[in-house]
Amino acid sequence: MHNALQAAAGRLFIHDVAPRDGFQNESGFIPTERKIELIDALSATGLAKIEVTSFTSPKAIPSLADAEAVMKGIARAPGVRYTALVPNERGCERALACGVDEINLVMSVSLSHSLANLRRTPETSIRDFARIVRQAESRASIACSLSTAFGCPFEGEVAPGPVMTAIEQLVDIGIDAIVLCDTTGMAHPRQVYEVFTRVGTRWPALALTAHFHDTRGMGLANVLAALQAGVVRFDASLGGLGGCPYAPGADGNVCTEDLVHMLALMGYDTGVDLSGLVRAASLLAQMIDHPLSSRLLRAGPSSRRYPLPEAARHPG
Repeated sequence: MHNALQAAAGRLFIHDVAPRDGFQNESGFIPTERKIELIDALSATGLAKIEVTSFTSPKAIPSLADAEAVMKGIARAPGVRYTALVPNERGCERALACGVDEINLVMSVSLSHSLANLRRTPETSIRDFARIVRQAESRASIACSLSTAFGCPFEGEVAPGPVMTAIEQLVDIGIDAIVLCDTTGMAHPRQVYEVFTRVGTRWPALALTAHFHDTRGMGLANVLAALQAGVVRFDASLGGLGGCPYAPGADGNVCTEDLVHMLALMGYDTGVDLSGLVRAASLLAQMIDHPLSSRLLRAGPSSRRYPLPEAARHPG
């Protein structure tokens, strides 16, 4: 890994999922205008993509019941792709009516998590996706997030075989953008490197994104392993917000500002304004009733300097 990370060349693409993945797990409803304010702040930072909301039934996720109002209310920045999670054909039509750039479909690799989270089998999900792909046609691009791609809280570690099978079926129905998700933070760097290398070798033209949770403190280490495997697209969440209501033990996503800070120090070009991200994180902190897990918001960047203590100025 050391040699592979020596020369940081080429552009990396950072996607923030806090407005969807983060807010859907909040107990209180974030007012629509505050959501729009946060997304507009994120849009100004140079992120490649922002997951704005989810066109799910308001009864299922009341915190995102204002999906249309949010999507129509944001000020879209040039160069930023705006995506939304879509669970079914009805959700797809709602999203398309709002002019989303990309539709994000979600399915679980493991049967147990699929039944708990989606109330359907992986096979049923793929059949439903085929209809949504035809429905979207040229109106929006399609990506599919594979939950529990590295481990399932009910079944344990997930072998690469089911992941490869799911991707093959998704490619067959016309999906060429895949997000491999470590839904509950069970992945470790060696596993991440092996899975992404295997997928990238089999489908070199596939647009692969890595989506890690930091439940066990291995989020950024897993990012490095994915980088070594050639991944250039990463999901992250402002302030480390997020989780999964149907995945016991899930914690927040890799923190966007912490990720960008690390990559900048390593010489990678993300195109993202770190100071703008920190300002957005400060804005987010005012919207929720619990602390964020952002290390950068607490400690500041590593370039921060402190005044020398008075005693050290006059030794002896």
